Amino acid sequence: MSYAPTFFSVLGLPVHVTNNYRDWLLERLQQRKGTHVVTLNAEMTMQAEQNTSLAQAIKNAELVIPDGAGVVLYLRLLLGQKVQRIPGIELAESLLQEAGQQKTPTKVFFYGGSPGVAQTAADIWQRGFPGLNIAGVQHGYHSPEELEQLKAKLVNIQPQIIFVGLGVPRQELWISQHRYLCPDAIWIGVGGSFDVWSGIKSRAPSWLANNNLEWLYRLYQEPWRWRRMLALPKFAIKSLVYQVTQQVRV
Repeated sequence: MSYAPTFFSVLGLPVHVTNNYRDWLLERLQQRKGTHVVTLNAEMTMQAEQNTSLAQAIKNAELVIPDGAGVVLYLRLLLGQKVQRIPGIELAESLLQEAGQQKTPTKVFFYGGSPGVAQTAADIWQRGFPGLNIAGVQHGYHSPEELEQLKAKLVNIQPQIIFVGLGVPRQELWISQHRYLCPDAIWIGVGGSFDVWSGIKSRAPSWLANNNLEWLYRLYQEPWRWRRMLALPKFAIKSLVYQVTQQVRV
């Protein structure tokens, strides 16, 4: 069965929509087709306008999922598409659960977060899914020498699924620059997922998430992010202008 994604454009950036992202990625994994997964939201979209390297990394990714509420509303209201929001953390969790149940263990690697956080997250996942093969863990604070050791470790282990939690845009750029180390792997930028999995932070209550207000809960947890949240109204205005401009051109 094919789950080939349909392509859409959000302010010039790709978004891929399918009815089963997990199974499409598992097909890619079986076929040894390396894949960079980007979880696109309004904040990342606005950053890409100012950061050409980030924009190119997103355009080069094999899968860009509609993570943020702004991106989903853009697709629904301006393009008339029936699209559901796909939180990156939930996609990552579904892959981990599947990897932990396979007869032939899928090698998984956690990279990023503060010292000890990714390891705690890995330990919790390992207890929940004893069959899960977390082949390596590395926090995101390291020296240039330790970075070289990390790269050598990745080449030696050849993990099949690699979660990179370095934050935007660093994780997208890092994956784009280093995916050659494990060319057959699925690489996913997971932001602060290690913090959630380790219990340091929590996700928004379902009633907020279901109403596209998860960003509000994140702002409550991290008030210092308020300047970055200004990307949301900017994205909305930019989206309207972009659509009007495109219609006039047509």
